[in-house]
Formats: sequence, structure tokens, C-alpha cells
Amino acid sequence: MKHSSLLTLTLALAAFAAPAEDKPLLAIPGKVIYENNLSSGASAPWKAAKGKWEPVDGVLRGSELEADKHGAVNRLPNKLKDFIIEYEFKFSGAKSTSLSINAIKDHMARIMITPKSVAVQRDDNDHEGPDKAVVFARFPTELGEGWHKVRLEMVGDKMLGKVDDLIAWGANDLFMTEKASPGFTVSGQSVDFRNFSLTEATLNPAWEEVKATLPKPGEKVAAPAKPAAKKKAE
Repeated sequence: MKHSSLLTLTLALAAFAAPAEDKPLLAIPGKVIYENNLSSGASAPWKAAKGKWEPVDGVLRGSELEADKHGAVNRLPNKLKDFIIEYEFKFSGAKSTSLSINAIKDHMARIMITPKSVAVQRDDNDHEGPDKAVVFARFPTELGEGWHKVRLEMVGDKMLGKVDDLIAWGANDLFMTEKASPGFTVSGQSVDFRNFSLTEATLNPAWEEVKATLPKPGEKVAAPAKPAAKKKAE
């Protein structure tokens, strides 16, 4: 019992001793499950379901194919419990991209990113049924040219999403079920990806203190950006 208390205290102190940009949020990283800088693309165990995925200039590029009539999708086959995912991305003309997590049946959660917004949400888990997506936060932003960093943490019934300095969290019973098939989606052409890592995770002992500094779920939900009006043909 004393050993457990000492370990908790040690982890909590480590959380606050780390540099600001490295401080744990919801989770403490553990064993590395998978990592790949993606400089050679996304070969096995990645499974591309839709779209074109290719190595370009030392990074992975994902592009939607018009013939698919569906956004590009590339996933790992892993079944997960508590975890942290980190990677970097850069828009190269695409409309949107997401980091998506599936439930054993249907979707579970994602970080949805456009050049002008970031959303952290629990997904609709039955499509045609009564279930609806729950947006924990949607931030207006301006993601200019260059690389941006994504972090997704899921522990127990909670998820936390971070894109650059934008952070939001939420909780849902669906997250207590087995998580599966983490992966990228791309709408349009194209998005570049690099430096992907997936690690096991445990709850940060200082989570309650961290949570107090973050927006409450549903507190920062900006209206989705309206698509630009189509110009009349000249």
C-alpha cells in the first residue's frame, strides 16, 4: 500500500517538474506499442481502406480519390485499452483530416481538423440509429502553412485531444469499451503526416488539477464554418 502511494506521489511530482510543453495532461505515457516516422510511407501493419497513400519527400501523403466517393482512410489493426497517440501533419490542399478511433462496431471518437477549425468529439456509434455524435469542443482557428502537432489521449471513460495549443476533453461510457483501429482520414487532396507514435497510458495522478485549467466539455463549441458560397458561372 505504501509502495502504491509513493508511486502515485512520484508520478504527480514528475508531472509538475516536466517542461511546460511536456507536462502530462490526462495520461502518463507507458510502453511503446508502435512508432514510425512515416518517412517510407505506411506499409504493413497499416491498412489503407480508401484513397491514395504514398511516401513523398520523406513523409506520408494521404489523398482522397474521386473514384472512391469517400474520404481517404488508413488505419492500424490494433485493439487498444488506454493509450496516447501523437503525430504531426501538414495540409497540402485538403479540406479536412482526422485522427479516428473505432469501437468494435462502428466509430468511437475523433479529432476533426480543417484549416479553420479543430473539434474533439465522441462519434455517432450507429449511423442510422438514435445515437448522435457529441462534440466536446470546437475551436475556430487558422492553421496556416507548416507542420502541426496532434495528441490524443484515452484513459477509462475519458478522452483528451490536443492540436498545437488547442486542448479539450470529454467523457462517455462508450470509451470504456474496447478501442480499435486508430487511423487517419483525409478529405480532398492532400495531407502530409510524420512522426507517429502509439503508447500505452495510465491516468495522470494530477489530472484533477490539469482538468481545472481546461474548458469544460461543451463550453467551447463554435458553430461549424459555413461552406463558401458557389460563384455563378461566368
